[in-house]
Amino acid sequence: MKKIFVLLALSISYYAIGQTDEEVLKEIYKSALVEGESYNWLETLSQDIGGRLSGSLNAERAVDWGKEELDQLGLDKVWLQPVMVPKWVRGAKEFAYIKTGNGETTNVNICALGGSVSTNPLGLTASVVEVKNFEELAALGEAGVKGKIVFYNRPMQADLISTFEAYGGCVDQRYMGAVQAAKYGAAGVIVRSMNLRVDDFPHAGSMTYGDLPAEKRIPSAAISTRDANLLSSMLKLDSSLQFYFKQNCKQLADVKSYNVIGEITGSQYPDEYIIVGGHLDSWDLGDGSHDDGAGIVQSMEVLRLFKTLNIKPKHSLRVVMFMNEENGLRGATEYAKVANQKGEKHVVSLESDAGGFTPRGFSFDCTDDTFKKVLNWKPLFKPYLIHYFEQGGAGADVGPLKTDNNVTVGLRPDSQRYFDHHHAANDTFDAVNKRELELGAATMASLVYLFDNHGI
Repeated sequence: MKKIFVLLALSISYYAIGQTDEEVLKEIYKSALVEGESYNWLETLSQDIGGRLSGSLNAERAVDWGKEELDQLGLDKVWLQPVMVPKWVRGAKEFAYIKTGNGETTNVNICALGGSVSTNPLGLTASVVEVKNFEELAALGEAGVKGKIVFYNRPMQADLISTFEAYGGCVDQRYMGAVQAAKYGAAGVIVRSMNLRVDDFPHAGSMTYGDLPAEKRIPSAAISTRDANLLSSMLKLDSSLQFYFKQNCKQLADVKSYNVIGEITGSQYPDEYIIVGGHLDSWDLGDGSHDDGAGIVQSMEVLRLFKTLNIKPKHSLRVVMFMNEENGLRGATEYAKVANQKGEKHVVSLESDAGGFTPRGFSFDCTDDTFKKVLNWKPLFKPYLIHYFEQGGAGADVGPLKTDNNVTVGLRPDSQRYFDHHHAANDTFDAVNKRELELGAATMASLVYLFDNHGI
């Protein structure tokens, strides 16, 4: 009887022995689509907890939830890694309107940008100057800017197929807009939301003051794309109109939070790590389902799939729920710092932080030789319509782990709808398709299996 139990244990522990890669991937996709947990987890994270801005009560609740769920998976190790994070609070809802010369007002939709100072308690009223970039701002100089609200109105470039490329082409006005405008004495900043769609949702996101002293910092807010178009058209008719906005945000002292980490210890290379992860924090306007609740639950699902299918990884496999990607990257920085101090070897780090949409493939930051090896796996993904295998950037949270010899990877879903929801109040659970989410988790688990089985 004892011999039977030993043989049974061995067969369970080494499920994949005797199976082809194609057969294992088929089982991974089947399990994710038929009995997956990612969608159920996301429903709880999004609807029971909600938006999870770093330093908030909801971020604390998300940490507790994440640890509890990982504990229930029966992993070899689960722990919390302390990290100090910024605590910026939005306060009461923002309010804004456009005021024309005859005294008529038109309300518009805005939100304070993350890290911004507030207006004074009565709000800020000033005339507006519209620019597309920092060059136009510099051309106006102090004479054209001082005392006014700078309105950055450069849209995402619609003819770029990669919406992330379009985002990268205009996000500088959000992040650096206040610093640049303050040089010329601007009273405040309004930025067109980073969104390809024309709608009424202002999109949050981080901004910086650089080394500006506190007394020179000016309030900065995002305006919805529809209202940005309205403001621009009204300025063409009446350049003397005024803009009013009031916001009540505040930067408080840093607080302690945590990265949430779970591990399955490797059977052959326990001191070499393959990690999957996303960021647990989100902006506070929606519930953070696409950014990045989807990445969190997909990463959790990777470890659940290995456990459910009894695939014992050769390398130690970790899921990392990073804290504070949105406004500081403190969690990723701390994780990499501790890993370096301990001499941990991270051979592959895979991040999902591009929404829970249909997976298209991956971007790999790796050597040419490794990429050639990866391309040999591409036919394994063809039945699942996964075709995008490109060298390029991986993701913000795995970036600090990159070395000359390891691999960082980013899951690349279809990006066409992502910025409709990114950082906005409509980033909610109902916008996530169950099957698309599950396909993404299975795709991640499949790549992890191949790297674990064949190395880099």
